[in-house]
Amino acid sequence: MALTPEQNTWFADTFARLADNVEHAILGKRHVVELVFATMLSGGHVLLEDVPGTGKTALARALGQTIHGTTTRIQFTPDLLPGDVTGITVYDQRKGEFEFHAGPVFSNIVLADEINRASPKTQSALLEVMEEGRVTVDGVTRKVGSPFTVLATQNPVEQAGTYRLPEAQLDRFMIKTTIGYPDDASTLRILQGALHHHGELSGIIDTTALLTMSEMVEGVFISPLVLDYIMRLVSATRRAEDVRLGVSVRGALALTRLSATWSVAHGRGYVTPDDVRDLALPVLAHRLVLKPDAEFDGATPESVISQILLDVPAPSENGAA
Repeated sequence: MALTPEQNTWFADTFARLADNVEHAILGKRHVVELVFATMLSGGHVLLEDVPGTGKTALARALGQTIHGTTTRIQFTPDLLPGDVTGITVYDQRKGEFEFHAGPVFSNIVLADEINRASPKTQSALLEVMEEGRVTVDGVTRKVGSPFTVLATQNPVEQAGTYRLPEAQLDRFMIKTTIGYPDDASTLRILQGALHHHGELSGIIDTTALLTMSEMVEGVFISPLVLDYIMRLVSATRRAEDVRLGVSVRGALALTRLSATWSVAHGRGYVTPDDVRDLALPVLAHRLVLKPDAEFDGATPESVISQILLDVPAPSENGAA
């Protein structure tokens, strides 16, 4: 069912209030905050590739406080075990039975800090829960929180002692982005408030309302021409000269879903080609695997996607019904 003008307005206003609230904790990063919120509303997960001290933990905590949700943080290290993420079953001698002790993954927002420092076996503990929102321990399947979003971070500078995320896991992140350092004006505001104690942010909505917003995205109209544009962009990644492995169907679905959320978050009940273009880099670039000789020549996934956006013509229609 198509969204009504009143629903469009309520969604956009609520989305703006959510982003405004988080901006009290993360100054000068409006676009990143909106991207993360849109990903959460789209049922996706976020990979933040950033240097230490840019506010990744503060962002996760601010998100949880804004939606009255639960937030957990997992510091990934080489000795971290899969059970430390998902939870373990412990035998209770008094009761004479096994009890499940839930791991930190049972939360609305999970900050997986420096995920590439854990072994591949531990990294793989997140694969099922990121795709299906559930974990299986000792043959028993349990659902995690709803909504559920993983914010994983990795440091692009220090690579010693790290394990590169496999393509199968990268593909499960809806977007890959970076917070980066704030501009001079925002840095000055941060320094001016450095001596003041900042309490928790006020909650804007609860998790039930957030799930309602996610369901409303299904009413966004996507023109067949816009869907064809997404298909042509994805197909172009598979034919690109520098690419060994192009974007999967999961990537195309992620771009479609996030474009719908992005459009209604900005007051429209339909997706435009500009929505797709704005989101193509954070959604598609991390899914590409380049040829070794192309990487040696200086090619990057971002440069490949940027060139594809120039080469593939966008439809002239704005996507309205």
